[in-house]
Amino acid sequence: MEKTRVGLVGVGTIARTHLEVLAERSDVDLVFTADPHAGPTAFRGTTPPHHRDLAGALAEHRPDLVVIATPTDTHADLAAEALTGSGARVLVEKPLVLDPASLDVLGGLGPDRLFTAHHFAFSPEVVWAAELLAAHPEWGPVTAITSAFRDPYALKGEQAFATYASAWADSGINQLTVLSRLVDVTAVRSLRDEGASCWAVVSFRSRGAVGTARLHTSWRTGASSKSSTVTCGDVEVWLDHTAMTGFAWRGDELLAEHGDDGRTPRKVAHYRPLYASLLSDRPDPVLGFAAAAALTRLHTGAGR
Repeated sequence: MEKTRVGLVGVGTIARTHLEVLAERSDVDLVFTADPHAGPTAFRGTTPPHHRDLAGALAEHRPDLVVIATPTDTHADLAAEALTGSGARVLVEKPLVLDPASLDVLGGLGPDRLFTAHHFAFSPEVVWAAELLAAHPEWGPVTAITSAFRDPYALKGEQAFATYASAWADSGINQLTVLSRLVDVTAVRSLRDEGASCWAVVSFRSRGAVGTARLHTSWRTGASSKSSTVTCGDVEVWLDHTAMTGFAWRGDELLAEHGDDGRTPRKVAHYRPLYASLLSDRPDPVLGFAAAAALTRLHTGAGR
């Protein structure tokens, strides 16, 4: 079996999930890592060649896939370097960029090879909810969504801003990704971004009707907590994104529920199907450049 040769740029915290999921797949080999701030990384009991920068890695290797798991402000330059310096597919951690102007540059360099890791689109409870709503058109359109994503970054102080930029930059893109699985997002009508706490109001369409989503992101907490509630007429669907569970009800009646066996870490449960899709002949459109461009413009408020 011919294996996909993977190069990993950035070996920090999020890279650990990429490494864990890639190590499970017998159809891939990690041919190099690159990071100016870290050393070699073990992979399946071996240590792939390590480089200080992507240019040096591409000079010595011919990857089929380059994964960029670095801070967001480096994404545009590294993605451009990977696209011009190789013929590989390029998977960039979300968000793709925070500067909409970068989309024009990247779009001219090989958008068919550029993908973004919108991993929340593959979370089990989100997939379950999308399938549930599609299976019950009699429930009517989605009219309202309320979503709260909280991460315990307050105690990190300035380190949190240096690493994640803001609660909206880090989690807002995930909330918009969840929405994109369930409805057709049309605009971010308003955004109050205070850095550690953000509030957004989003318009969407569902089955021809217009709805509103209210999104809260915050670092002011001691534990991670992420949930969304979806309203369809008299039906409510509640999703616990932390526990990857959900249930639907109408009045006093439980209509459906989704559980989790507790054996798979949350991010692994996201990235397994993401990589299965990416490495297939027909990657999910949510990974493609068109989806990333649309989500980036919504996320950054372009045109608001």
